[in-house]
Amino acid sequence: MTNNTAAKSGAHPQNAQGLKRRFSFFNTKAGGVDLTFLILVLLLLSIGLVMLFSASYPNALYYRGNSFVYISHQLVFAAIGVFGMLVISTVNYKVLGVGKIAWLIMLATIALLSLVFIFPPINNAQRWIHLPFFTMQPSEIAKFAIVILFAQMAVKNQNKMHTFRYGVLPFLPILGILGALIILQPHLSGTILVLGIGAVVMFIGGMGIKWLIMAIGGGVGAIAILLMIPGMLDHAMIRLQHWQDPFIDPRGAGFQTIQSMFAIGSGGLMGVGLGNSRQKFLYLPEPQNDFIFSIVTEELGFVGATLIIILFALLVWRGFVIGMRCKDRFGSLVAVGLTAQVGLQTVLNIMVVTNTIPNTGVSLPFFSYGGTSLVMLLCQMGVVLAISRNTVMEKA
Repeated sequence: MTNNTAAKSGAHPQNAQGLKRRFSFFNTKAGGVDLTFLILVLLLLSIGLVMLFSASYPNALYYRGNSFVYISHQLVFAAIGVFGMLVISTVNYKVLGVGKIAWLIMLATIALLSLVFIFPPINNAQRWIHLPFFTMQPSEIAKFAIVILFAQMAVKNQNKMHTFRYGVLPFLPILGILGALIILQPHLSGTILVLGIGAVVMFIGGMGIKWLIMAIGGGVGAIAILLMIPGMLDHAMIRLQHWQDPFIDPRGAGFQTIQSMFAIGSGGLMGVGLGNSRQKFLYLPEPQNDFIFSIVTEELGFVGATLIIILFALLVWRGFVIGMRCKDRFGSLVAVGLTAQVGLQTVLNIMVVTNTIPNTGVSLPFFSYGGTSLVMLLCQMGVVLAISRNTVMEKA
């Protein structure tokens, strides 16, 4: 089409190119990604891999006969995750908010969350789908699904989000279904995270404060009702008792918390040195998973642990900046929701290992062992990078 033909048809060639770039699936010609955010992600991932190997090799050698079994698996998942992050950073994130894609992702997530109950439990929990070469934890996918769907719903009703009919009521059934499926696994921390992430997106999307307070109250009430299921309340009460005083059962339910506190206390100001933890030598159970921050604090001390917390805080801050600078409302909500997940999960994990809250089994992003969690997390960071790329493009 020549310029004259374009002019006659009413389509300016520059506008046509802009529309093509805006709605094409790939944005390879868009602006560069936010380097600050990318560097923070890779830095946390690198530190996490180093600390995972340090924390895991005694357990790996004793129980699996190979000191490198955990780190080798995690390196594979990290490579897959980084590749996925870089590829996704070139994708136009707006496709996630088009049509029924967000709903299809949510329906697939609900199906996967239901599927876990046909698989045998691990440590009295049914949270995983066991596949031939790896296990999948659908609750990790639920964190992403709720951000995408709620962002789309908030954009659709952006002028009505302050009302109960549009700002609260459509979201409640989804929160209820996800909350019920996850808490029945049982996975209390996963339930809190999914509900918390959903509440953040609803609030940033325009939901009134009074409805937020009521929604939180409703969520607490729903959890209380679910706890009335036979066995659930007993499980929760045991957790609360051992949180208040882990020494009432120092060789049983309180053992992990006690060993975690020993590890943190042993670290002091500067730590005992990288690789020199004593608690990881079969004292602290599963040091490569939820309690890896205890080993981090023991080896790197208060100073090292504080620096890592600062890196997490900077990552969340930068994600919020990307969201605030995005002129597209859907992208803004998605960026804030995905980075809020990292912040909430980090805070909950650190509160658990320091016994500030009961042990709820929440992993530390980029650090804890787990393939599904790491790959999903890195891919989500890729979405944030894609938003930063498009934000730069829109500014240009």
